[in-house]
Amino acid sequence: MTITILLFAGLAERANQREIQLTLPEQATVRDLLQAVAEQHPALSPLLNSCFVSINHEYAAPDHIISANDEIALLPPVSGGEEPRFAITTEPLSADKLVSLVSNPHAGAILTFVGTVREFTHGQRTVYLSYEAYAPMAVEKMKQVAAEIEERWPGAQVAMQHRIGDLKIEEIAVIVAVATPHRNESFEAGRYAIERLKQIVPIWKKEMWEDGSEWKGHQQGPWNPLATYDGKVD
Repeated sequence: MTITILLFAGLAERANQREIQLTLPEQATVRDLLQAVAEQHPALSPLLNSCFVSINHEYAAPDHIISANDEIALLPPVSGGEEPRFAITTEPLSADKLVSLVSNPHAGAILTFVGTVREFTHGQRTVYLSYEAYAPMAVEKMKQVAAEIEERWPGAQVAMQHRIGDLKIEEIAVIVAVATPHRNESFEAGRYAIERLKQIVPIWKKEMWEDGSEWKGHQQGPWNPLATYDGKVD
């Protein structure tokens, strides 16, 4: 059977249309429908975990059986919108959230990098770190990094979020999640993502020590955000 699915808000924007059509077998369920949407419209995949399906103006459970004459809509969250894949935030970060943003049926591997605040650097004890960012530009540069990754590793999906403000020892400062069809690509693309983030995203940290403080850069030599990434790290 062929069904039409209505799209709204961020879903319609991603699909660049207000409705899509799918062919499903008889007795297909809502769960089958979501799987088919993810496979046939990969641009919508990162949003599906936070969406609901409406059938004939009622929210439908995953095992609800679909009929050919049903009016079906795919609904993104009403309040607050979907979780952004790229963000500068003062709130605590969650690796699980970023994994859910990049997870999709075509991914065979999802790599996460979690950067935390360490206590000792070169023998000097850090009390806490204070992060600052030029937030609008930082988000745009995160998107640039993701676009570079998607060009180098087709099929990759990327999410990056960085926390700002004062962070205690062991708190999470940055998370990068990369989903790719194969595991080798996830390792390579994940390494590229964090090193490129350090290179071009305008974020600064101030190390607060027991006996003073200092603003620090990425510590990979002179800062040159116009340079390309050569794959070398200290």
